Amino acid sequence: MIYLIKETLVEAACLPNDKKTQYAAVVTPEEWNEKSSGFDMGIELDIDISDIHGTRADVNFDSLTGSFSIPHRDDIAAPDTKFAFALDEKGIVFIDSTGEAERIINIIKNTKRWKKPSLERFIYDFIEYIIHGDQKLLERYEQELDRIEDDIMAAASDEYPMRINDIRSDVRDLRVHYEQLTDLAQELEENENNFFKANNLRYFHLVIQRIASLHDMAASLRDYSIQVRDLYQSRLDVRQNRIMTVLTVVTTVFTPLTVIAGWYGMNFIYMPELQSKYGYPAVIIVSILIVVVSLVFFRKKKWL
Repeated sequence: MIYLIKETLVEAACLPNDKKTQYAAVVTPEEWNEKSSGFDMGIELDIDISDIHGTRADVNFDSLTGSFSIPHRDDIAAPDTKFAFALDEKGIVFIDSTGEAERIINIIKNTKRWKKPSLERFIYDFIEYIIHGDQKLLERYEQELDRIEDDIMAAASDEYPMRINDIRSDVRDLRVHYEQLTDLAQELEENENNFFKANNLRYFHLVIQRIASLHDMAASLRDYSIQVRDLYQSRLDVRQNRIMTVLTVVTTVFTPLTVIAGWYGMNFIYMPELQSKYGYPAVIIVSILIVVVSLVFFRKKKWL
């Protein structure tokens, strides 16, 4: 499918005849292998979608080629949507078998109207749409981390909130995605082959700033997720310390009682207390005093 870049995107049956009209096209890898010469980009690009490992751009002698690897915003952990592209001063061709490029182009076609149409503005809108909902997505992650933090502080559950790991993993993947998008946009802004008009390079600068802002948010969220995890660990440590304190106090209180029990359990004949009718009550009173004095001492030291 071919779209002419006019005030809006206009579907066309073939490439424009005049050199002023730029275009965006979507073809499958098979169609590209058959018809790539018709785009007159002077390249032989064999597309293998499975060999795409990220978003990038490569400058060639008379064209610029690259790929997009877009995480699914509903499930960041799922495999990315991947497709390739090639462009020159005449237009851009997306080599895509997933339908994602076609879907984005149709949204741009139905929602955008330009006073000064250009290839640069189209690419800006294309990248902008890829990231258009990411600020709200990152805000939802932040709100979720806030709720997890509140639950930890309230000791609502003893179980480790595994969702922290999921969020940290998603945010890490998004951060890598933003870094790759930034590299691609910077390559476009460099305009090494002079495909773009100088006064239109501002579009790439704008999208770089937008991506940089999202990257900073993602980096901040990753740090926040680590802090929440550390908070859980610290709360767990405090709880364990309290348990150990109680066990230590119990052990300390009963140690002298154990000594007394062992001492009088020897049953030597000449132990005077064994013959005294007050011996048993005296041991009970001494034991109670030991317990009370120990508890008062621990309370004063704020160990209880």
